[in-house]
Amino acid sequence: MRKWLFHNVGLKIVAVLLSIVLWLFVTSRGQSEMSLDVPIEFKNIPAGLEMVNNSAKTIDLNIRGQERFMQFLKSSDIRVSVDLSKAKKGEGIYYISRGDVLLPNTVTVTNINPSSVRITFEETKTRVVRVIPVVVGQPARGYVIKSIAAEPQTVVIEGIQSETARINVIKTEPFDITGINETIKQSVRLDLTGRKIRAKNDTVEINLTIGLKAQ
Repeated sequence: MRKWLFHNVGLKIVAVLLSIVLWLFVTSRGQSEMSLDVPIEFKNIPAGLEMVNNSAKTIDLNIRGQERFMQFLKSSDIRVSVDLSKAKKGEGIYYISRGDVLLPNTVTVTNINPSSVRITFEETKTRVVRVIPVVVGQPARGYVIKSIAAEPQTVVIEGIQSETARINVIKTEPFDITGINETIKQSVRLDLTGRKIRAKNDTVEINLTIGLKAQ
């Protein structure tokens, strides 16, 4: 047995190497590469911190795989997530590794650009602000608005300090009263469009009293 193992050992080594080369050649056939722009998902932001800005919202991935699978691959099939559980107040650099990229089993990552993202965090601040109801249109002919009030009259907002510090009031989304001739109560959302804040209660009730115009 021992004699057989070492008989023509050189030829056997060559045969093994040729087999490996042949396997690599076969498996590489039909392979293709492509580049996709994939959004970055930021997860596990610690409580009490707000993301103010970041240097990249997407990354460019170079990926490789069998051509028959690659031709149907879309950005939505790939997820890139950055774990921010150790984030602190201020600016920091957070790296993106291949382990942060979730891909179909048939595909591999060959390059990530950029491989890191610079993010700035501020502390979360809360503030109590007054709610101002917003109505548009006119009541029915001969009627006028007698009173209008929001319930609750104040709400708690939270967000980055630089944003909450300059907000004193929050308006509601417009409520159309065209043609109304009776007192009503209507639930409306707060208008937070374009602001980096949240409201613990994002809806309020508008109590609208409509009465006949004085003669």
